[in-house]
Amino acid sequence: MQVSEEINFRTAFVREPGALRHNPALVLNADYRPLSYYPLSLWPWQEAVKAVWLERVQIVAEYDDFVHSPSVSIRIPSVVVLLDYVKPQKRVAFTRFNLFLRDDFSCQYCGAKGDLTFDHVVPRARGGVTSWENVVAACSRCNLRKGSKSLRQSGLGLRRTPRQPAAGMLRNQGRKFPPNYLHESWMDFLYWDSELDA
Repeated sequence: MQVSEEINFRTAFVREPGALRHNPALVLNADYRPLSYYPLSLWPWQEAVKAVWLERVQIVAEYDDFVHSPSVSIRIPSVVVLLDYVKPQKRVAFTRFNLFLRDDFSCQYCGAKGDLTFDHVVPRARGGVTSWENVVAACSRCNLRKGSKSLRQSGLGLRRTPRQPAAGMLRNQGRKFPPNYLHESWMDFLYWDSELDA
């Protein structure tokens, strides 16, 4: 399966959270790590079965449920691993989602969560550019308070200096946000900031 196809399946699946109740498959790269943590790399069961049939993945774990055709009966995969390694992207796209992920989905002025927008630290009206180093997540209240003023004029301070994140850093950030549904067969492949036993 092409990488872009996988990303499209993942994106569509995330937009339909109700599908989580219908036997999704955790998709692992050939190194047995999830392709992504946030959103968690999941495929609908139909795509997992199709990938097995086309010999693009190997089944690692299965649900107790079966899917049947006139001549074949197969247990639905709960964890699959890609046979070909997908090289993780090194460049992080400058998107609203990645910006919020970098900033822990919290306002970088007051720490509030929810009702987030973004703010230019040096306002565009004062020559500020739209870049990783000049844009932060902000709640509506702080964004309105700051307006086109400088930090000093607004009386606001940043919780941390904005920087361009590395791809690995964003992957690790994603581990802080486990989904509401985690099947028990996935747990050996997910490490949600848990301490390992010595």
